[in-house]
Amino acid sequence: MRAVEVVLPGGRRYRLRGGAGFPRPAGPPTSRIAYAAAHVVADPTAENVPGAPAVLDWERTLAFRHHLWSYGFGVAEAMDTAQRGMGLDYPATRELIRRSAAEARTVGGRIVAGVGTDQLPPGPAGLAEVARAYREQLDDVRAAGARPVLMCSRHLAAAARGPEDYLRVYDELLTAADEPVVLHWLGPMFDPALAGYWGSTDLDAAADAVVELIKAHDTRVDGIKVSLLDADREVALRRRLPAGVRLYTGDDFHYPQLIRGDASGHSDALLGVFAAIAPAAAAALTALDRGDLASYDAIFAPTVPLARHVFAAPTWHYKTGIVFLAWLAGHQDHFTMVGGAQSGRSPAHLGTLLTLADAAGLLPDAELAAARARAVFAVAGVDQ
Repeated sequence: MRAVEVVLPGGRRYRLRGGAGFPRPAGPPTSRIAYAAAHVVADPTAENVPGAPAVLDWERTLAFRHHLWSYGFGVAEAMDTAQRGMGLDYPATRELIRRSAAEARTVGGRIVAGVGTDQLPPGPAGLAEVARAYREQLDDVRAAGARPVLMCSRHLAAAARGPEDYLRVYDELLTAADEPVVLHWLGPMFDPALAGYWGSTDLDAAADAVVELIKAHDTRVDGIKVSLLDADREVALRRRLPAGVRLYTGDDFHYPQLIRGDASGHSDALLGVFAAIAPAAAAALTALDRGDLASYDAIFAPTVPLARHVFAAPTWHYKTGIVFLAWLAGHQDHFTMVGGAQSGRSPAHLGTLLTLADAAGLLPDAELAAARARAVFAVAGVDQ
């Protein structure tokens, strides 16, 4: 029993049951498009401390993307899950996109990649400077061979004075795009610097600006990723989109119901939590493809408490939980993050993550997960 037993912070003993053994699907889901936003694996021997340039373990970072492709997911590269704005600097980002896109071509995997303005220094920037920064990254992503995701920009949020400024910048970018791109609406719970994005803290007014932009450029917009953690608002926006423009849910709280859909349609997916629950999510989407809604609901059900805990406030520290779960599941050999972000969650939070991941059948080697969890909790003073 010792091999799979852990003393959790607080003193409770917990015995892991191990993974459920979800099978790999024959290919990507056919009824939905699904991207998993992937994290990066830090080099544990490097100076990955706050403020230092990111140094990645390229072998493990790219291996994790192959893990996601093997379960039928597209990879959403270099987005907030990869610690954009929280340790991953732009030189490392550009190299990450280049390498991941090259790996995607070797397996025919889908890949989209984030386009932002984070090569600019912190502080004020004018709208023209913001647009140039976006264009530079847009060119980098296109040169790498990935589909661009026009991410929300802290610089644009600080510089814009209303919806017309957002529309002006995005109009320039979409006019320059030579293929359909994915837009991105990340709520302030993920990044407080993005409060009032699209020109208003009134989300209805912000949605009006988004719809105006998309209708003006519907042939250049593949879809929009929405991460507001508000299912009703997402459905309302989805119903307003022009035909052929997808809504990619980024709602890590309500994804089963949004992907399942209703009589008016469904959301596709671009989710950070899918990186942590890929085997279960693939099985659920396979069930949806064959019309087995009961199995779809049953497979996803135990993943929801896990997702809600991973993305609990302060939500922007969810990356710590994603990396902790990847370590417990054996996808990397350490629990170290760029920027020292492994300190973003408490031992008690990580203890709950352990039990919820185990309950969802996402820890394939119970002995390995138990040994690694014991090591973390022992450092925190929990007598094992």
